[in-house]
Amino acid sequence: MNLHVINTGNFKLDGGAMFGVVPKSLWERTNPADEKNMCTWSMRCLLIEDGDRLILIDNGIGNKQDAKFFSHYYLHGDYSLDQSLRQAGFDRSDVTDMFLTHLHFDHCGGGVDYVGDDRDRLELHFPNAKYWSNKDHWKWATEPNAREKASFLKENILPIQESGHLEFIDLEGNSPFSQFDIHAVDGHTDKQMLPKIKYKDRTIVFMADLLPSVGHIPLPYVMGYDTRPLITLQEKKEFLEEAADNQYVLFLEHDSVNECCTVKRTERGVKLDRTFSLNEIL
Repeated sequence: MNLHVINTGNFKLDGGAMFGVVPKSLWERTNPADEKNMCTWSMRCLLIEDGDRLILIDNGIGNKQDAKFFSHYYLHGDYSLDQSLRQAGFDRSDVTDMFLTHLHFDHCGGGVDYVGDDRDRLELHFPNAKYWSNKDHWKWATEPNAREKASFLKENILPIQESGHLEFIDLEGNSPFSQFDIHAVDGHTDKQMLPKIKYKDRTIVFMADLLPSVGHIPLPYVMGYDTRPLITLQEKKEFLEEAADNQYVLFLEHDSVNECCTVKRTERGVKLDRTFSLNEIL
């Protein structure tokens, strides 16, 4: 099995929204903001190459929305989804499985395209792939609450089902992937799925939005975007203790500086151990 980091570009989000009730004087130590209080975040995905399967975990924001939409998010950087796939030696048609941790636009927008300049027609970006979600989260995304509605964009989601490529994972049953188990969490959004990848003698966990960056390791540092912040608090506490005890490698989707980290137990709770690139352990 081979793993490839797929960088799809950077965007910006308000620092206060990303750290909830934590004062800026504290969170800006790890995530400095610009003059508009915006912090830079990556949209870092992971490609698993294993036999005849090529599994992509999340796919970034895509390019379907209009200029007004993108003006809020300041897309920047030298990376793109297809460019990163080519650098890894693959084409989008090679992807066999598109695993979606959840259906917020910055995690799934790259999975569906307009057909050329025709904004009335949509097609899958990965034409040969199965797209994986779960029934509970799919219902949550397609019948959204008012708070999350702006994050669940129908043009990113409905074409997956209409194409016939949608598959649901039974979170109570066995994973359909031999490469990883799935850890489901509910604080950020209902039934977000985190792959726990078995690689050599390590466990690499794709953290998605349970832990966006190393700056979010302290327990109170919970995003304002989370629908159930107290549940996130408990889920993060339990997971970080498990990660420290088992020396999990935490793969960070949104940290613009650090690809991976480990954590350790201390007298003051679980803290950052070290940061490193994924290539250092491959």
